[in-house]
Amino acid sequence: MTQILPAALVKAIDELGRLPGVGERTAERFAYFLLRSDTHTTDKLASSIAELHSRVKTCPVTFALIDVNQEVSPLYADNGRNKRLVAVVEEPLDIVALERTGQFHGTYHVLGGAISPIDGIGPEQLHIPELLQRLKTDEVEEVIIATNASVEGESTALFLQRHIQDAGNNVIISRLARGIPVGVDLEYADQITLTHALEGRRTL
Repeated sequence: MTQILPAALVKAIDELGRLPGVGERTAERFAYFLLRSDTHTTDKLASSIAELHSRVKTCPVTFALIDVNQEVSPLYADNGRNKRLVAVVEEPLDIVALERTGQFHGTYHVLGGAISPIDGIGPEQLHIPELLQRLKTDEVEEVIIATNASVEGESTALFLQRHIQDAGNNVIISRLARGIPVGVDLEYADQITLTHALEGRRTL
């Protein structure tokens, strides 16, 4: 069969299609947009992608993403943050979501995922031992388990709760409140969301 598109364009489409959430049609649009853009635009994109591995590293304490020239996360090093309050999240970008609220002034701990036997991810692959060490080192008073409201997130939260309690750590363990988002009808709410909404109901 005769190849319709140039090989370089096909290769770009294939590589863009590997990105999560990007289907074939979207990959085609991205590739064509880049082709029509000037070389300065594509060079900047290529340079920023190339620098990801050389300019970004993981904080050895919180496992957040930091610049290569930083020793620890700026949020952890900030004396204005409460090190005795730790929010445990699944992935580094979850920190961005919580920081946008402007309401949290503690520190973070990134697990590096959630327990998912189907995907071959077990507790031993998460940064749980490092979390237990931080509870002692920083004399943590409260741990907020801020994993996602998914089956994997719930399983991870329960595992963490048991693990922290079994380790004999005298800390308060809390969970982010869950509820039905504004503008969503009950019939469209999933089972996990409805369950948490019922558990977290309050008197009017």
